[in-house]
Amino acid sequence: MPKFLFLLLLLALVAPVGAQTGPDRTIQLFDRDVPRPADKELQFIALFYNQWVHNNLEVTQPFFQGQVIGRMFGLNTTTTHKGRGSYFEQRFLPFFIYTPKLMDGKVVLRTSFEIDWTWGDNSYGAAGNQGAAIGADQVNIQTQNVQLELLPGNGWAINMGLMRMFDNPANPYRTLFDQLASTGYRLAYWGTDGAGINARKDWDFSRLSFGAYQLWENDIHRNDDVQLFMANYERDFTKRFSQGISAWYVMDRANNQGGTLGNGPASSINDLNGSHRFALNGVPYNADIVWLGTHWAYNPGFGTGRTLISGFLNGNFGSISSKATGNNLVSVAGLGANLRWGYKYGQTNEDAVLGDLVYASGDQNFGDRRYTGVITGNTWGTPAAIFINHGAYLLFTHGNVVNRFVAAVNDLSNMGYGLTGGTVNYHRSFIPNKLDAKVGGAFAFSNATPQGGGSNIGTELNFKVRWTPKILMDFELHAAHLWLGDFYNSAAVNGNRTERPGNPWTVFMVYRWLMF
Repeated sequence: MPKFLFLLLLLALVAPVGAQTGPDRTIQLFDRDVPRPADKELQFIALFYNQWVHNNLEVTQPFFQGQVIGRMFGLNTTTTHKGRGSYFEQRFLPFFIYTPKLMDGKVVLRTSFEIDWTWGDNSYGAAGNQGAAIGADQVNIQTQNVQLELLPGNGWAINMGLMRMFDNPANPYRTLFDQLASTGYRLAYWGTDGAGINARKDWDFSRLSFGAYQLWENDIHRNDDVQLFMANYERDFTKRFSQGISAWYVMDRANNQGGTLGNGPASSINDLNGSHRFALNGVPYNADIVWLGTHWAYNPGFGTGRTLISGFLNGNFGSISSKATGNNLVSVAGLGANLRWGYKYGQTNEDAVLGDLVYASGDQNFGDRRYTGVITGNTWGTPAAIFINHGAYLLFTHGNVVNRFVAAVNDLSNMGYGLTGGTVNYHRSFIPNKLDAKVGGAFAFSNATPQGGGSNIGTELNFKVRWTPKILMDFELHAAHLWLGDFYNSAAVNGNRTERPGNPWTVFMVYRWLMF
């Protein structure tokens, strides 16, 4: 039966193209709707990013040297050492947008790619995230998106292909990333790319999106896949306040198959990402997980005032059952929440104080048949959920990365132990839109404690200075220090080491240019 779900959804999405839209409009077909003026047929946008990093982090497993993702002191073998190391990283992200005039602006093809490397890492080979050693000549381009958007009119947009798969109701291709990462669910549950079909309907004061994605395809003739279905609705109640609701569903029939580390509740990918790994002892399983939530935003981005407030509340429910007998192995019921606030005291958005509070329920007893923690997309992908727009660098994940995306808390679930934490950041613009800086702090406690450890995960202090000589071109200096808490007295969370790890720190300088 699941094999027909995509076909049924496609029919449902295409049906509105021929629907009546009112007495003043005829049937909305591509050749009858009033065409919108088309801009340039082919547009090019690219991000060039370069950074020098100096820190006390190291990766003890050479297999992970090319690209390091996940939880500090986890399966990626990232740990601290008494010495220090320096390296240069570089990233180039080109975007190509094709809007043929022949189609009157009603069809848009978008493609994006990624080329990353560490200076001096490799050459004359074929692998991603490498290729900057002497001689270069590396086959290293990676495909992010190849996505087609159909615009039949009357507020409808139908997307298909390999595209952005975000937990925000806004259109990910027509919305600034800062807004996507600071409203909705802030990519803390789903923030990655995926192949599927998505449809959107935009009204003047509300928006609806729904879609289906194939997260993993095993044998095409068997019911052994992983599929995600999403529906998001948001309404603007006033000029400043909006609220949304959502429902997502993952139907996992893959039983830990897929990728180098597998994917799903019992796979090793959870040890890498810092999400919870279910101990199912090799029993073949089916997993059905549902998320029901709401999110709100008041004056996001300081658009119409000096105060902003946003947040979300999201519950995940479901079960993991035996594939052979259908008996329930684990029931799931967890809750995640976030509250973000800010006050702009000066002229620009960089004259502001911003704060974040985040909560995720935890589970104190992983041995029973009831899991009360949070589940995110990191259970199926690496990374598939990225909570990054909070101002921390080491305690929570930060977006200024190329090949090394690691933090003490890499997933909202905190390995299933749960989380209560937050950040505070004071921003100051010394020369408006030219020179600004910020100082910040972060803290986190687990809601359940690991064996032999406490609840204090750590406390961080950080700062940033940014100079913008030209529009969309930045030079930045960042630094952060994390003091680890007694959470890491437990060998279960510090890489099975009997000795507690040292406190991590980092300093890095950035050059960024977004070009059109």
